[in-house]
Amino acid sequence: MTLRALALAALSSLALAAAAHAEPWTYTDESGQTVTLDAAPQRIIASQDAAAGLIPLGIRPVGIYADGPIADAKALQGLDLTGIEIIGQAWGEVDIEKAAALNPDLVLAEWWDRNATWSGGEDVVTLLTQLAPITGVTAGDSILGMIEDYETLAASLGADLAQPSIAAEKAAFETALTDFKAAISAKPGLRVLAVYAGDDALYVADPAGAAELLDMQSWGLDLVEPEGVDAAGNNYFETVSWENADKYPADLILVDNRSPATMKTALAQPTWTLNPGAKASQVAEWPAFWLRNYTHYAAALTELTKAINAANADLTP
Repeated sequence: MTLRALALAALSSLALAAAAHAEPWTYTDESGQTVTLDAAPQRIIASQDAAAGLIPLGIRPVGIYADGPIADAKALQGLDLTGIEIIGQAWGEVDIEKAAALNPDLVLAEWWDRNATWSGGEDVVTLLTQLAPITGVTAGDSILGMIEDYETLAASLGADLAQPSIAAEKAAFETALTDFKAAISAKPGLRVLAVYAGDDALYVADPAGAAELLDMQSWGLDLVEPEGVDAAGNNYFETVSWENADKYPADLILVDNRSPATMKTALAQPTWTLNPGAKASQVAEWPAFWLRNYTHYAAALTELTKAINAANADLTP
């Protein structure tokens, strides 16, 4: 037998031995399904939010599909995407040929219980599940809870959660949270409104549909709860005409910051200043729906703390 043949035989034996000792990987998600693989997946395609939760924990997907242009994806800002194939840059769209070339073992997305679908939408799910099974964490009622779920998922995939960098990021978040709570306590009566500003209407957020708003409520922030959500607001918002921009008077208004155009749209509306918070320029950014790791959450809380500290809490009864 030649040296090359001996080497190939040895490699083959090592591969067989590794396969024999590999333990099955199982994950049960809240959509009600359990995914079981022969071993922990190595080639993962992830939605932008799943990637944002996993990359800081040391799990790097081979491909990412985003809800829009990758340069505008707030969830991915500051993360190293070197060597990761971008297979989609619009909601509901994915390049299936690029995805297939990655030979994925698993697709990781988020289960959106309110919509009973995975992130990316049904068309993307239908395409990607031809290549690999799909699973992931639930877009639940707490960002902190989701981060913990990502830690559990990452650990099952082989991540080392004892890394000093992860501990440092968590400590920085805890400091930001302490400051945020102190700012709220120092401003009793501060009334806060979270909105998305559209050309056609003002959309008032239902805190029950946004995990970060529910977190902030639990920490003492007095958030407006609209009378009801509607189909025009995708079941997450109440649609209010611009003529009634003061329907829910507030001391501080938080504007959805997934796109900088949203704040510009709000400020350009002649009736924007009907609301006392807007009239007093007590307006800040709402990190709407995209926070998935300690670093981004700490930065968002730090900015909100500045806005709360600067706000006059006596604009509304």
